[in-house]
Amino acid sequence: MTTFSNQSLMRNKYYNWIIKNLFSSWVNSLMTVVAIIFIYEVGTFFLNWAIFGADFRTNFQGEIISDRTLCSKNIMPGEYGACWAIIYARWDQFMYGFYPIEQVWRVNFVYALLPLAIIGILFDKLPYRKYFIYFTFIYPFLAYFMLYGGPGLSVVGTNKWGGLLVTLFLGVTGIGLAFPLSIILALGRRSKMPIVKSLCVVFIEFIRGVPLITLLFTANVMLPLFLPDGVNPDNLLRALVAVTLFQSAYMAEAIRGGLQAIPRGQIEAAQSLGLNYWQTTRKIILPQALKIAIPPIVNTCIGLFKDTSLVLIIGLFDLLGIGRAALADMTWTKLYYEVYVFISLVFFIFCFGMSRYSLYLEKKLKTDNS
Repeated sequence: MTTFSNQSLMRNKYYNWIIKNLFSSWVNSLMTVVAIIFIYEVGTFFLNWAIFGADFRTNFQGEIISDRTLCSKNIMPGEYGACWAIIYARWDQFMYGFYPIEQVWRVNFVYALLPLAIIGILFDKLPYRKYFIYFTFIYPFLAYFMLYGGPGLSVVGTNKWGGLLVTLFLGVTGIGLAFPLSIILALGRRSKMPIVKSLCVVFIEFIRGVPLITLLFTANVMLPLFLPDGVNPDNLLRALVAVTLFQSAYMAEAIRGGLQAIPRGQIEAAQSLGLNYWQTTRKIILPQALKIAIPPIVNTCIGLFKDTSLVLIIGLFDLLGIGRAALADMTWTKLYYEVYVFISLVFFIFCFGMSRYSLYLEKKLKTDNS
């Protein structure tokens, strides 16, 4: 009886939500019907094109696929589905770039360890969480050793890295390095020391006033000029420097907004308890400011992850760059829909994951004060 009552209450809840949000007036009802029809038409067309009418063949016996009709089944007369064979044929390049095929196990090993490296940061109630945190600090060094090489492993230069490997390297590493730097910049901009404040303000405003594409060109051309003789970082490391500086400036402003939202009374209360500046900042101010700044921080992280595609202009082949290179092959000409849909799907998965985790974190910490 209790189970039946709970099910009835649940149905009533959904029914009330539908009436309130979708059919509360004739205007809302009309818009709901139009939206349902639009979603149905677009969804049906996309599913037919991407799945039901698509061709997943991988062996074309050497023929040139210059026309998608040679690589697709009919959905309806005059219409053809996707040709996903280009993704299968270029899968290794999409995932590893030009990494030696006999060494891709090293990349797969790094990919497999990535969830273990971030799970300790994402979930604070994880059993044995402190060991996962320890591994998080070890992971960057382990990943670099596995990818680049060292004792016992052949060296694979970063000029052979590409595809998803470069996208994740720049995105994850750039965010990881930019986060502590952004905290320092945000605190420095609020500092009462004129020189420190001025340096932070100039840095933040200059970086935010220049497009990322300009920073990438600058880092690629001018970075070696600021380094000692004999030190010549490759293009990937130069791009990482530009991405990190760019992200740190935007993230610093997001954190500064969180710092400004903390009432002055909390600082005065901490001082009355005998806490110095760093104790007050570390234990009271910064934890609250970071909670408030979660939405803009995640927004800048998502933007940076998508902006990694700009490294193509300095000769690095990220996921988008590999896709453009595949389309330059006459074997796969005119199959740009398949390539760009695949690349969009990969970016969507990562960006949507970050967005959903942000919502989970906001709800958990109740940052909206509702």
